[in-house]
Amino acid sequence: MRADGAATVPPGARPPAPPAAPTARDGAPVRGDAVAGAAPGPGAPPAPPVAAGAAAEADATVVPAQGRPGGAGRPAEPAQRYPRPVVTELRLSAFGPHRSAVFPLGPLTLFAGPSGSGKSQALEAYEALAALASGVTLEEGFPDPCARIPDRAVPDAQRRRGFRLGVTVDGPAGPVRLDLAVQAEPTLRIVGERLSQDGQILLATALRDPGRRSVQAAWLTGGTIGVTRAPLPDDRLGTALLPLRVAGSTAGQRQVLAAAEQVVVALRAVFPCDPRPDRMRGAVPAGEGRLLGDCANLADVLRRTRSECGTRHALLAEAARTGCAGPVAGLDVRTPAGGGPVAAVLDRGPDRPATELGRLGAGELRFLALALVLLTGPGVLAVDPAAELLSARQALTVLADDFDRGLDRRQSAELLRLALLSCGRGHIRLAAAVGEATAAAARDLPGVAMVDLGV
Repeated sequence: MRADGAATVPPGARPPAPPAAPTARDGAPVRGDAVAGAAPGPGAPPAPPVAAGAAAEADATVVPAQGRPGGAGRPAEPAQRYPRPVVTELRLSAFGPHRSAVFPLGPLTLFAGPSGSGKSQALEAYEALAALASGVTLEEGFPDPCARIPDRAVPDAQRRRGFRLGVTVDGPAGPVRLDLAVQAEPTLRIVGERLSQDGQILLATALRDPGRRSVQAAWLTGGTIGVTRAPLPDDRLGTALLPLRVAGSTAGQRQVLAAAEQVVVALRAVFPCDPRPDRMRGAVPAGEGRLLGDCANLADVLRRTRSECGTRHALLAEAARTGCAGPVAGLDVRTPAGGGPVAAVLDRGPDRPATELGRLGAGELRFLALALVLLTGPGVLAVDPAAELLSARQALTVLADDFDRGLDRRQSAELLRLALLSCGRGHIRLAAAVGEATAAAARDLPGVAMVDLGV
């Protein structure tokens, strides 16, 4: 037992064997904390939508494998394709309408499909994991957890149901998998989490005592200790807590830290964006000039870009010529002489009165806001990336549901052009849900990864 109360397992000790793989009929709850929400591996049969809360009945925690002989940990990787940590795969093992779903994510990924096919739920799953990686509680990350319970999932004998999801994050440390099992009913709690790399489990948690608000965690330590055990809260992501619990004094601990930090960095750099034209029409107080998710402070951000980044401001004005009706000579802002709220206007050129943004159509306002998002970065968008890493070493992911809502073909095409331009540089990534018209135009574009649901 360590001084901080964490139990340790010496290298010579044999950890308890994991439970046998569960099986169940379609929609029935199964016992699954040994899986910790993991999607089936290659060649495995598809997993049914399950009640993840049944994982609470498991008898043992999966213990991470000890470091390879010699304490070398994971062998050196060849040159990495991803110099910045990025999410390359979203897994919805049992989440809403999705069953055993695996979505590869590229720099520009568009989700398409009919209403009810799960486009929004996929983006909401990504957003929730990003929030958990930023340190929020499970209740804040999933404000409506019952809506995420898999379709047709039935409760077990203790009336428990839940969902499973996960991601793969690639980067300097190589591909790392994070899988999560959440109990939604009768109480919201994490019942299983797994962080793994190259088939080696680095962190595993399981709910062993339903009467306690904690999960039993075990993570790779290496050296003379092998594996460390300790309780972790059942309402927060354990991976995000590891940097506070692991010293990094052994090769195994350094491997765990590198994997956990890569996952946290990639997930935290997320900007959920849903421009609301009804909130963008009026003048706004001058502030920091950081764009909010609903883009209500668009005028203040335009004030900042005009004064601090003339190049990007000029690119936005050029895009406005395509996406806004009538002549556009530029984008300007107006501030009362004595100070006060800032209003943005379209400059219509010589001898023409300017048009306040409040007089534009909803589609024009959404277009301008989304174009601004794609042409800027973390310094302008209201996100909270990892402060320990330079912004140049991070990639910002924009999540946009109903990306083309209210836009005409010309506006959608221009936003796709801007997205390809920005995402091709590596600092911005976009995952968006689009309608069929935009999807049809994007399917043959090089650099666009299409996810067609409901096919």
